[in-house]
Amino acid sequence: MLSSSARLLRLLSLLSSRPCWTCAELAERMEVTGRTVRRDMARLRDLGYSVDSEAGPWGGYRLRAGSRVPPLILDDEEALAVAVGLREAALSDALGGDQAALSALLKLRHVLPRRIADRLGELDDAFVRLPGADSPRIRPGLLLELAVACRQGERARLSYTDGEGRSTVREVDPYRLVHTGRRWYFVARDVTRGQWRTFRADRVDRLQPTGHPADLTDPPDPALLVSRNIANGPYPLSATIRLPLPLDQALRLVPATVGTHRPDGPDATLVDIGGPDPDGLARYLLGLGSPLRVLEPESVRQALARRARELAEENAAQG
Repeated sequence: MLSSSARLLRLLSLLSSRPCWTCAELAERMEVTGRTVRRDMARLRDLGYSVDSEAGPWGGYRLRAGSRVPPLILDDEEALAVAVGLREAALSDALGGDQAALSALLKLRHVLPRRIADRLGELDDAFVRLPGADSPRIRPGLLLELAVACRQGERARLSYTDGEGRSTVREVDPYRLVHTGRRWYFVARDVTRGQWRTFRADRVDRLQPTGHPADLTDPPDPALLVSRNIANGPYPLSATIRLPLPLDQALRLVPATVGTHRPDGPDATLVDIGGPDPDGLARYLLGLGSPLRVLEPESVRQALARRARELAEENAAQG
């Protein structure tokens, strides 16, 4: 039989795994009597855990959200998952600053069981990060402010600085946050223009609620909107190509941050790709090393054919 302390930890783990348990279900899972369950619930309340209960055959026990947080109980796999997540957040700056993630990671590693700490150390030895371009830094706490605005459904006044350094203030209806792996994007409806827009989170200066409800009628797919804007937004030219590959393989060849994808039957994918000019797009398409067909525009099709001929003639001359 489990000791009383171990039983309380087991009880907390069960209560955290789903919204509600009946006394009979808990007694069966823990192999104790209903009286023991009720006694253990009283002990949890004495320790500071807010446990709500409802009487009757359909009643049960649940942990109340938003109450004072006593010690967090994690099993081995959960503790390892949290530690790896904090490690990546600290290294990638995905949360807008590495100090909070690093501090939380150090605290967690200090109390991890030896077996879990050893597994995390093995991962540290195996991981290799490829240096890349610096990610833009986000003001600490800003991501939380944006997430809260999306959750509350309240219109807000957005102070924003665009890529050319111009500052604007506009009313927006917050909707979603999208992370591309390198940057965070804030998806919202521009009230004045009546359009759904994406804003780089690192360029948001301030977001102030107005007290008015947001109008979220007919919202877009936020990931698709961000992907389309990233792929085509900065470029003066866009081309549509057809790859003889199913959607999942096409996404591996042309990432969602480079093109906008849509299936063309089960074995082909149409991709819209932006570029600076026909020749630049032709160079990129040749570099894919895959069969493809340029559907439009004609200028990109001709540039690709010209470059392919030049490449073939150069290699024939070498022979």
